[in-house]
Amino acid sequence: MIAALLAAVTATFSPTGEQASQTRGTAHQVMVAPPPAPADLVQQIQALGGAFDGRAGIAIRDVQTGWTAAYKGDELFPQQSVSKLWVALATLQAVDEGKARLDEQVMIRREDLSVFHQPIRAKVGSRGYAATIDELLVGAIAKSDNAANDALMRKAGGGEAVQQVIAHKGLGAIRAGTEERLLQSKIAGMYWRPEYAIDWNFQYARETLPQDYRKANLDAYLADPPDGAAPAAITAALARLKKGQLLSPASTQRLLDIMAQTETGRSRLRAGLPEGWTIQHKTGTGQELGARVTGWNDVGLITSPDGRTYAVAVMIAETTAPTGVRQALFQKVARTLVEHHEKALAPQIPVQTQAQNTAPTPAPVG
Repeated sequence: MIAALLAAVTATFSPTGEQASQTRGTAHQVMVAPPPAPADLVQQIQALGGAFDGRAGIAIRDVQTGWTAAYKGDELFPQQSVSKLWVALATLQAVDEGKARLDEQVMIRREDLSVFHQPIRAKVGSRGYAATIDELLVGAIAKSDNAANDALMRKAGGGEAVQQVIAHKGLGAIRAGTEERLLQSKIAGMYWRPEYAIDWNFQYARETLPQDYRKANLDAYLADPPDGAAPAAITAALARLKKGQLLSPASTQRLLDIMAQTETGRSRLRAGLPEGWTIQHKTGTGQELGARVTGWNDVGLITSPDGRTYAVAVMIAETTAPTGVRQALFQKVARTLVEHHEKALAPQIPVQTQAQNTAPTPAPVG
């Protein structure tokens, strides 16, 4: 009887969501249920998501109190380059455990190169290029360099090893995926070849494929993305990162500093923030097929001038909406958050009575 009761209690308080594993995933602690999200903000977020021409997911989490306002917050959306965050997390976890150093060099050779955006390619000569782990982290997060990310994932032990870190830390509905060059090849229905890393060879090879074949593979990817993640799970993970519950203080600060340097997505969440607000974030952009755009994302930590931080995730699985409309969704979410924050902190001016507002009549002089 006692054993059964203990089993029931253990199941009830298993570390998922708010009851997640704490500092670096080594200890578990039952968390107090967060307060409900402000009803007006929930309504606004759901209206924005519902009005968008495409499949979008939105989540906003107050890092301090833990409430989450979301639209399709628990559905899986393709992350694309947002998944680089979890590779960075696994890398810094290895640093914290003494298995790697930020100044440790990793040799990048031509056969290690990836696909699409990879600025590090210009540094890789016939003898390769020795990059530090810290340089690769900056490249992967701040510049969204696919080759830098793939090198870090291989160094971490591959996608399965990154997934183990995600699971150990109790991050919930987040999939690590695999190397960018392998993922992008699979999405197009191709097998990776090293020559695809040269110039536009990948794109040229992809264009020779029948449209029906590419569509079938893209549909399969979107239906069950190997790099899928739920917006609410991402914001919960970002909140724990901000609170120092995932990595050591030094590694936490380093990752947040790199996220603040992000160069991509200047017309997404960042563009909706007024002066004085800051953002530490990671974007993702998937493949296109005709007018169909996939994997358009921006997730991060947004901090107000008074120091309050919110974790935000806006993810578009697929849409045919033009670029400006897509950008507008991110900006509207950011502005909605700002307006909510300013309204919540607006000073409450007490209503004065007429007697309080009426100054005494001065006595006649002389």
